[in-house]
Amino acid sequence: MRILVVGAGATGGYFGGRLAEAGRDVTFLVRPGRSAKLSKTGLQITSPLGDVTVTPKIATTDSLDGRFDVILMTVKAYTLNAAMADVARAVGPDTMILPFLNGMRHMDVLAERFGASVPLPCVCKIGSTLDEYGRIVHFNKLSELVYGEADGKPSERTIALDKVMQGAKFDAKLSPAVMQEMWQKWTMLATIGAATCMMRGTIGEIEAAPGGTDFVLALLEEVLAVVRKVGVAPADAFVETVRRSLTQKGSPQAPSMYRDLQSGASVEADQIVGDMVARGRAAGIPTPLLAAAYANLSVYQARRDAGAA
Repeated sequence: MRILVVGAGATGGYFGGRLAEAGRDVTFLVRPGRSAKLSKTGLQITSPLGDVTVTPKIATTDSLDGRFDVILMTVKAYTLNAAMADVARAVGPDTMILPFLNGMRHMDVLAERFGASVPLPCVCKIGSTLDEYGRIVHFNKLSELVYGEADGKPSERTIALDKVMQGAKFDAKLSPAVMQEMWQKWTMLATIGAATCMMRGTIGEIEAAPGGTDFVLALLEEVLAVVRKVGVAPADAFVETVRRSLTQKGSPQAPSMYRDLQSGASVEADQIVGDMVARGRAAGIPTPLLAAAYANLSVYQARRDAGAA
């Protein structure tokens, strides 16, 4: 299978790099600055699972050669439209796009652009970042990719995909419940993202504040009410794990959206929080805490955009 990885940052660089290390046919679609860096130093990964430097096969939008079997879409949600335009010539009727994006809106956007069968439900879990030298730093052993058909049934294409994904240095799983896993991830991200960004603090700091635990648990219940109504209900064991995680004393836990906000970067407020609010409103479910968090983040993003203009 020909694999195109859109982006070579902390996430796409890790999974694409591991696939290249395992001998798969991987091409990275990157911007000129990143291309120059990778051409000079190679794609470098430091990880508890083993360090590696690979010489990546790099393409630009104009140099994409033919159709690809698999496209790993590893961009931020607010750059998805641009990324779709970049890869359009590489997408054929049998291409599978695995979107490493948060929330659910991107599935509709990709289906509208390329056809309903092209985006394949997918969940990516990893803790990684780019350091000052452009190296991919993997924090721990968590590196998981889950995928499957929306109806849960294995197909000829997902079985073939699974064979290609096995044997690289990450956990790959063809799941009969990938849609539930997508909604579960969104449940966690919407809650922890809204809580930490609105309160400007980690989970441990929120828990230590007066009323902090009550606040975050009430926020979780709003999200759960929406997901159970319009999505795929999460497993009971998952909900209990999330409750414990969101109320852990001294926890340094905070999502990438909080780190982006703290650094003054753009945030995925519309996709992670705003879309949950919109789906709740359409279903007649009140989400006052989540809506307040979304308004807070929207003010931040509008101010940032105005300053960048």
